[in-house]
Amino acid sequence: MLIKTVFAGFGGQGVLLMGYVLAYSAMLEGKHVTYLPSYGAEMRGGTANCVVSVSNEEIASPVASSPDVAVIMNNPSLERFQNQIQSGGMIYVNSDLINFRPLRGDVILYEVPANTLALEVGNDRAANMVMLGAFLKRTPLVKLETAQEVVGKVFVDKPGVIELNREALLAGYQSIGGE
Repeated sequence: MLIKTVFAGFGGQGVLLMGYVLAYSAMLEGKHVTYLPSYGAEMRGGTANCVVSVSNEEIASPVASSPDVAVIMNNPSLERFQNQIQSGGMIYVNSDLINFRPLRGDVILYEVPANTLALEVGNDRAANMVMLGAFLKRTPLVKLETAQEVVGKVFVDKPGVIELNREALLAGYQSIGGE
């Protein structure tokens, strides 16, 4: 099993954090991981993306020319990555901020109202964790509980946001139907 995922959006949306939490969680579960962040010169408002590859075996290269999954937070990122996803892959879009849908019929699309759900748990800045939770529901690379544990480690110096981010993960996970 080798699953390559691209997380993409504007700087400041927590895109790199989504990838980091996935990578860290996969490492804790004993999987092989690569994490390759990329961002523009601007920190907030510029583009940001990262590619996370998770496997049961060693990974030859961190580069993912045709990822299996995309988790997209904004319109420019969907425009850029929609055609790079493998046929049969999955695209998760933040339906609160993205106003068009991929034209491809060969991918599975998940629309997640990430900002709305994040506001419901307390702060729309947690939209990234909502998206990650939705991703974990249909792409079970790591357990939700492991990601929630990692949130506690990542935000150890900011204890006030740990529970918010854990709840946001759960809200995103629960937003995707089925078991």
